[in-house]
Amino acid sequence: MYRLAASIRKNDNVVVLTGRDRGKRGRVLRVLPNKTRVVIEGVNFIKRHTKANPQRNVKGGIIERESAIHASNVQLVCPECGAPTRIGHKRLDDGSRVRTCRKCNGVVDK
Repeated sequence: MYRLAASIRKNDNVVVLTGRDRGKRGRVLRVLPNKTRVVIEGVNFIKRHTKANPQRNVKGGIIERESAIHASNVQLVCPECGAPTRIGHKRLDDGSRVRTCRKCNGVVDK
């Protein structure tokens, strides 16, 4: 099973590896750990046909929005070296665990 919680989190910058949006970079808006999926800003748009609902102040029509993509199809972009990278884990001196870049060994967590 793909370990989503340990590798990709909300507000991470990721790059899409496969699919029609391959190569696009974006920020993670939502993480769906039960389905092992993530929603990325500006990636995997779908058209949703909605019916007008005046009680909820919803206009009818066709709405474009981001859809979820499987977490195995994205890779985290290291904030230090700027390259797509795998994630390692390291325990700091104060006892906290942080995610690290496998390429430059930089700390991904702020």
